[in-house]
Amino acid sequence: MPGVAPANIVILGGGVVGLNAAKIAAGIGAMVTLLDVNVDRLRYLDDVMPRNVFTLHSNPVNIRRMLREADLLIGAVLIRGDRAPVLVSREMLSLMKPGAVIVDVAVDQGGCVETIHPTTHSHPTYLVDGIVHYGVANMPGAVAGTSTYALTNVTLPYLRRLCDRGWRAALRESRSLRLGLNVADGQVTFQPVAELFGLPYTDPETLLTASG
Repeated sequence: MPGVAPANIVILGGGVVGLNAAKIAAGIGAMVTLLDVNVDRLRYLDDVMPRNVFTLHSNPVNIRRMLREADLLIGAVLIRGDRAPVLVSREMLSLMKPGAVIVDVAVDQGGCVETIHPTTHSHPTYLVDGIVHYGVANMPGAVAGTSTYALTNVTLPYLRRLCDRGWRAALRESRSLRLGLNVADGQVTFQPVAELFGLPYTDPETLLTASG
């Protein structure tokens, strides 16, 4: 609004979630800071984002500095097959403005904020040290029809390939499908899951080749 300073929105993680959160936040006129550890990713985001989105290397010093300015903090950090790293401790909440909001999209993988825990659409928020926490684990459920169509539009071609070719042939032919394989023939084929549970890891390429 004219005569009112824009909100400061800080986003931890520049992947798919972080990028789309930044687009929406920038579209409503906020000042957006997007933090990520991957410098190449930051270069890309700097090229494609509008002028009110700023990129910053993610490290403890920069995170603490941005918490002081944040009206809204969005946690968008993902490590495939593992718990999200805790980037904001409870002690760090004291750096934030009273009434500031935290939305941790990684809550279903433990969250990147120490004080986050899963909530529901019926009771979505709670307060910790004066900071509003939003931890709904199934955020797309708020727009169930739209999110279902969006998901099935992307996944249906993979499902058809699996049905038409059988899972072994489909995975041999599609690297994208192979990346989604976690367990086959009683063997763990996704390395982060194997490491997390202390189980032997089997390369999916090796398993599919040996299957004949």
